[in-house]
Amino acid sequence: MVLKDLSPEKAYALYVLRQNIYTDPQRPMQVDQGVYPINNPTEDSPFLITTNFSLTYFIVSSEVEGSKMPAWLGIVDVDGLSTLTAWAAGKFVPERIAAFVNKSDILDKIKHKTVVIPGYVAQISGELEEELQGWKIVVGPREAADIPAFLKNFQPVTA
Repeated sequence: MVLKDLSPEKAYALYVLRQNIYTDPQRPMQVDQGVYPINNPTEDSPFLITTNFSLTYFIVSSEVEGSKMPAWLGIVDVDGLSTLTAWAAGKFVPERIAAFVNKSDILDKIKHKTVVIPGYVAQISGELEEELQGWKIVVGPREAADIPAFLKNFQPVTA
């Protein structure tokens, strides 16, 4: 491919395309479910939740890493679907998220009970709060690019 100029926004799209050329479109690329530490988090660091779609994971984790703010990133197994696709398919739902949080060892790692969910699924926050008794649900930003500013102002609700 020959381009007159290669701006970052054009390059990013081409790099993503190049990485996906040899993947099976019927089998989404996935990250293993779990809690991932980013930037050496402590017990006061935020706990963010997202789906196991690999592109979502890499974008969110790189924004958190680039913010230089420590955080725990919880990855919920939704069969490799993106956040909105998984929500629409009934896979990124309060029951499944609560089951993940309760089975994970996150309470051994943090002293607060605050979980940050993606802004695009803000509508599940009430149901998730009912499922996760004693937890505070915080709606995070819609776009990953807004995560660094969000993290700089984050204050967990201590137990």
